[in-house]
Amino acid sequence: MKKDNLLSNIPVAIPDEIFEEVHSSTNVRIERIISQGHCSPENDWYDQEENEWVLVVQGEGVLEFEGGEEVRLAAGDYVNIPAHKKHRVTWTDPDKETIWLAVFY
Repeated sequence: MKKDNLLSNIPVAIPDEIFEEVHSSTNVRIERIISQGHCSPENDWYDQEENEWVLVVQGEGVLEFEGGEEVRLAAGDYVNIPAHKKHRVTWTDPDKETIWLAVFY
């Protein structure tokens, strides 16, 4: 058994959003994502084969869904995104790291 912490080993500078696989198996993949002022490129949508359950562990972010619906997430907030539900990140806190935990299933 290996113990780790989602809030450890955060780089001082985050020039690019960081995607780290925490665990994967046949049916599940878990990622830690670290953002600081990062967002998806304009008109670039995630259109994933898997369902995604995402939790904001620390910080804040805004997700936009195709059709214009926006969801603001703060620490402790989560959302389940069905497969092929087009979405993008439109804002993350520029002054503090936003740490996401994404579970793809």
